[in-house]
Amino acid sequence: MKRLIIALAAASVLAGAAAPVFAGPVSGAVIGAGSGALIAGPPGAVVGGVIGAVVGGPSFYHHHRVHYGSDHRRYYMMHNQRQYY
Repeated sequence: MKRLIIALAAASVLAGAAAPVFAGPVSGAVIGAGSGALIAGPPGAVVGGVIGAVVGGPSFYHHHRVHYGSDHRRYYMMHNQRQYY
């Protein structure tokens, strides 16, 4: 049991650091596996990891700095382009 927990922790750390491109599914799987392991042990880790990968990771709100144009319209800059509200 102790070896399984250590192996699961090592695998989740490697999976979380391996591919930032897949941040949503990977972080969801890691969070789901961790919470499942705490609640229901190894079967919970597997089920939680699968559900977390399907649902995805946390989404964060990104605040944009608001600008006002000469026409008094509000906009923010994204990828060097004006995005109007």
